Amino acid sequence: MQFGVFTVGDVTVDPTTGREPTEHERIKAMVAIALKAEEVGLDVFATGEHHNRPFVPSSPTTMLGHIAARTERLLLSTSTTLITTNDPVKIAEDYAMLQHLADGRVDLMMGRGNTGPVYPWFGQDIRNGIRLAVENYELLHRLWREDVVDWQGKFRTPLQSFTSTPRPLEGVPPFVWHGSIRSPEIAEQAAYYGDGFFANHIFWPKEHTQRMVGLYRQRFAHYGHGSPEQAIVGLGGQVFMRRNSQDAVREFRPYFDNAPVYGHGPSLEEFTRETPLTVGSPQQVIDRTLGFREYVGDYQRQLFLLDHAGLPLKTVLEQLDLLGEEVVPVLRKEFDALRPAHVPVAPTHASLVAARDAADRAATGAADAGDLAGAGAEGRR
Repeated sequence: MQFGVFTVGDVTVDPTTGREPTEHERIKAMVAIALKAEEVGLDVFATGEHHNRPFVPSSPTTMLGHIAARTERLLLSTSTTLITTNDPVKIAEDYAMLQHLADGRVDLMMGRGNTGPVYPWFGQDIRNGIRLAVENYELLHRLWREDVVDWQGKFRTPLQSFTSTPRPLEGVPPFVWHGSIRSPEIAEQAAYYGDGFFANHIFWPKEHTQRMVGLYRQRFAHYGHGSPEQAIVGLGGQVFMRRNSQDAVREFRPYFDNAPVYGHGPSLEEFTRETPLTVGSPQQVIDRTLGFREYVGDYQRQLFLLDHAGLPLKTVLEQLDLLGEEVVPVLRKEFDALRPAHVPVAPTHASLVAARDAADRAATGAADAGDLAGAGAEGRR
């Protein structure tokens, strides 16, 4: 089980002080959060990709490359790589480069994004969103696995005898998650390729997440990648903690009420009741998170959103201390004890290389056995 944090990189006024951080301060804060995540023993740091205010992470590979140079074991990921408005050739090359720089500590999450104006800014039509996601990923998948690609589609110019560079580290592409809030087509896409499916799991009730993950698991098995229980699932989640739950609610309320995404809507109490947002003590976060397994099954990655809605960096770092010291150790132990032996752990570069090598050895062994059988038959004639 992998645990980590993801950020959307919003620049938001702190409602308790009226101060808005500069873009420079927010970018530096995201780096500090990643470094703290490694310090407290988390596994993953993931950044979103946005090209509109109030968000700053427009270049995830630049940020993750910088963090890679300053960390040793932290797995670097995205909570959205815009497969619809980015050129798949550029994605293939940028993330292969990052994979080399980080010595394999890289995976990424494909998503369509939630901001309509981004499409025309990058020369696309939002009405083609799903078709762009399907076509662009089909090309990206081939670019990472074929040395020479001839390709023609609807949304970009054809490729003739094209090789993306650099090639993936050790010939193994970064693992891909497909992230979605509400689109069953994306769950289908993840299942078709045998990739991971990441349910945003923030804004919707648990029944919605249960249906999306259930669809992905069913289709994963349909395409022959394994049993439904062997599908690779990740979940998002939002938490705010203090040792006393009343203190947590009191401190977080003004941030919730003024958040750019869900502020001025349902009350904090309604939102925590109807969605996975947990505001309370570390034990409440443990209990709520362990409960996710009851409706999605055993899963491989849990990412928490901590640094949104104008929360100051000092507060976010305190949240990370609580997460790393009191919450994640318990969750690791409990989830590991519950996970059956046939359910895989989260993929890493090392495990993907090992699986590739094992498959190659098996194929070579089968070929050698076939040659021996053929020679034996020839000798009996």
